Amino acid sequence: MRGGTIAVVGGSIAGCAVATAAARAGAGEVVVLERTRGRLQDRGVGLCIHDERAAELGASGALPAGIAAHRLERRRWVVRDDAHAAGGRVTWEQPFPFHSYHWGLLWHGLRESVPGSVVYRQGAVVTGVAESGATGVEVRLAGGSVERYDLVVGADGYRSVVRAALCPDSRPQYAGYVCWRGNLDAALLTGLGGVADSAPETVTTVCFPGGSCVIYRIPGPDGPRLNWVLYAPPPQDGQLRQGDPTSFPPGGLTPELAGHLAALLDREFPPYWGRALALTDPADTFVQPIYDVETARTAAGRLLLAGDAASVVRPHNTSGAAKALQDATALADGWRRSGSFEELLRGYEETRGAAGRELVALARRLGRAQVERTPAWAGMDGGAMAAWWRGQLGEAPGIGGRAMAP
Repeated sequence: MRGGTIAVVGGSIAGCAVATAAARAGAGEVVVLERTRGRLQDRGVGLCIHDERAAELGASGALPAGIAAHRLERRRWVVRDDAHAAGGRVTWEQPFPFHSYHWGLLWHGLRESVPGSVVYRQGAVVTGVAESGATGVEVRLAGGSVERYDLVVGADGYRSVVRAALCPDSRPQYAGYVCWRGNLDAALLTGLGGVADSAPETVTTVCFPGGSCVIYRIPGPDGPRLNWVLYAPPPQDGQLRQGDPTSFPPGGLTPELAGHLAALLDREFPPYWGRALALTDPADTFVQPIYDVETARTAAGRLLLAGDAASVVRPHNTSGAAKALQDATALADGWRRSGSFEELLRGYEETRGAAGRELVALARRLGRAQVERTPAWAGMDGGAMAAWWRGQLGEAPGIGGRAMAP
């Protein structure tokens, strides 16, 4: 298929990947509508892509070469045990064939790869979309203007305007717990001993009753950084309101939240890791609620969803970035094979709809096992941990997403 006009709502990771894929596949005009006017918000957070997914996405062109990444090999699960080393007692190790990325560096690499033919407009706030007959979509912008396109792709994240038009009943479902995120200069660890420095390719998961924390290195603009993601129930004193999770965008720490986090680290973490995470600057620490979004469909009419707009998967699955890039790859493949928009969207739904729902289901199982219904970690050995892990996976071969169907 050649020609056609496409609006991509959202210019983050998914939006850049989709715009690049559509332009290279033969779209006549591609316009990215990004709501922010300056730099996209970058808190320096880390993310991981499975080595097999990275190879697949590199071959398709969805993951550009040359973006800084840190190789990871193993995941070590530890519990606090005051009779053992300050770094905690290791209960289990498993292979972890991933590379970690810095969000900002990954986005920058994807943004630079967007072809010059794509119009990337910042400060373009989309307030709504509506199909116009059978052959187009009207996009409403803040200020009242309306633009018309042959196809609109929603790559606008967890509060997607495009998803609201395509699947109005699909709303975020709060998981009942929160995620604390932070990152720090890895050089700060030098004075703490050598636990983290001795195995930079190892991911450490600290386990405690009612939660867990994943810690790993990522590349940074000014050198390696230590990235951590801590899952736990929210404070019970009303600092985080209950209700619609979309009313809680990721936010920085108040003094009260900082105190809650410090107490949690002191009470539950092996001393080394508690001290390490406490080195994080408050400006590099924030908290967000965890929730799921599952859609009954990802494409219909002239509307299509990609990335978090199509499905929001809890981070336990380590699949968000790979899934967004796979969505872009599927769109490009479908564009080249299809003779009409109807055929394109039908094929995309068949390819990506079930994939997103499977990821949501797996991440829910992981969340229940690692936060909501944690086992008696301290009493488990390697065999028990391996069986517990297999129980979470179900029929999935592992985390990080699956290979795309040929």
